[in-house]
Amino acid sequence: MWYKGQRHKVGRGRMGYGSQCGSILAIMLQAIIVTGIGTNSASGQSLNWEGQDGIFVTPLAYPVPSGEKGFSRPIISYHYLEAGEVLGGFHQASVTMGAFHRIEFGYTRDIHQEGRTASLSKLWGNGFNAFHGKLNILSERRAWRPALSVGFVARTQVQNVGGVITQKETNNADFYVVATKTVTQLRKLPLVFNVGFKATNASLLGLAGNAPAYQGRVFGAAAFAVKGPGRSTILLGSEVLQQPRRIQDLPTAVVPTTITYAARIIPAGALPLHGWGVESPRLTIDLGVAQVANTVLPGVDLQARHQFALGISYGF
Repeated sequence: MWYKGQRHKVGRGRMGYGSQCGSILAIMLQAIIVTGIGTNSASGQSLNWEGQDGIFVTPLAYPVPSGEKGFSRPIISYHYLEAGEVLGGFHQASVTMGAFHRIEFGYTRDIHQEGRTASLSKLWGNGFNAFHGKLNILSERRAWRPALSVGFVARTQVQNVGGVITQKETNNADFYVVATKTVTQLRKLPLVFNVGFKATNASLLGLAGNAPAYQGRVFGAAAFAVKGPGRSTILLGSEVLQQPRRIQDLPTAVVPTTITYAARIIPAGALPLHGWGVESPRLTIDLGVAQVANTVLPGVDLQARHQFALGISYGF
């Protein structure tokens, strides 16, 4: 068995969920207090899994809304992935801010709820930190010019898979460039297209630990907006996120491309007619299905191919 009986947690001792959540709420509260003196009130963009302005697992080129001369107020989000009997549940709490109409930065804490498969579930640790930043270098225009941004995600205290096997915490990171375009030529059907490239040494955004080395991977997404009940707007879309094929310390494991299917509900009803970085309601709700991984080794099925995901974002 590839787990080889690793039944104890290594590195830091396990923290209780209450302690972790308390620390996260304290970080968010501090960010709110520090930025409360700002003059620009940013209504909330929808944040993705790692706290970026994005869809579900991929970033958009738009930064979160902010003024040209100052910082935004915080945007907070909570995401949950029910990853099955082996991987367990993943909870994400994020706080993100914008600055000078072109910069985005934030922090996310991953909190892991252990799975129920004794021989495999111990390969996943308590959780880890993710810090992210984005710089918009080209703004979108009404014609066909997309928004273009560069960014990074740095993850620390990763103890998934390879970290458990080697009994140490690990770090990994992404460095990416992304272009996004909202097409409004079809008056009643706004379309959003997103494409990017990243260099990464993370496996499944750190959820499967590290890849053996940095690799170039591509990602993309497409979505369209329709009117929902009442004042609401519903955006329907899908993402493709190419993963490094190998996992560090498990050289024979194979990780497939991640695919998501998502529905974003915007109760306030604002359509993204001038880009999602311009018209951004305070509250958004994301519902989705993620295709993660099934059989990664002969006889080893992670049972995580069609998993439910939820996201809620709110901007102050």
